Amino acid sequence: MTITHRRIGTGGHGVIVLHDWFGTSAGWGSFLDYLDGDTFSYTFLDYRGYGERAEVAGAYTLAEIARDALALADQLGWQRFSLIGHSMGGKAAQQVLAEAPDRVHRLAGIAPVPAAPYPLTGDAHDLFHGAAASPANRRAILDLVTGGRATPVWLDRMTAQSVADSRPEAFAAYLADWTGADLAPKVAGLPLPARAFVGEHDLALTPELYRSTWLADYPNGDLELLANSGHYPMYEIPVALATTLENFLR
Repeated sequence: MTITHRRIGTGGHGVIVLHDWFGTSAGWGSFLDYLDGDTFSYTFLDYRGYGERAEVAGAYTLAEIARDALALADQLGWQRFSLIGHSMGGKAAQQVLAEAPDRVHRLAGIAPVPAAPYPLTGDAHDLFHGAAASPANRRAILDLVTGGRATPVWLDRMTAQSVADSRPEAFAAYLADWTGADLAPKVAGLPLPARAFVGEHDLALTPELYRSTWLADYPNGDLELLANSGHYPMYEIPVALATTLENFLR
């Protein structure tokens, strides 16, 4: 099966980019305009049930995303590559790393879900697990993770894009997997450079969380706090994100 994807750049450093729970391969805002295509070749994968692959059947799991990502790397002729993953895509990137650690050069997580389970309880459980059927829940989550700082126009647009670009059953199944899967035993101790980029206004995924997860898992891992941003720096601070991300990848 040929893996449909988007590509930016023709540089010699291949980078596979994995989107978040709400997004698609196209859902990266103006950040895409500032990438260095002479140095890097970025390829953006839609998950099964999302975007251009909305009609592709699947189990809708992280393991499936990893298999598709590795198949895409083979399709492109990339024996080694770097990984970028945003939020749920950050955990999916760690699944790729678990499956093929010798193929990954660097790991960049943008507000990445940690490798360990991420349990949701109480109101958070109801909010997230109700989001597959409720656009209002999706909007509330977006508002939460950006620290209540985003405009209503942006929240409405992101919510509408999420509803239009994902199948509800895929959206629900990925949530169950990214919150429950435990990848920590598979990635703990891997020596590659691994950086988590953390928005200072992200109320869900905080520096404190990464100090006990990301830094514990990766001996050469570190954190970079992104000023004036929440969970979506590709929209909130696109130029700054492109700059600091590529400085790490080089």
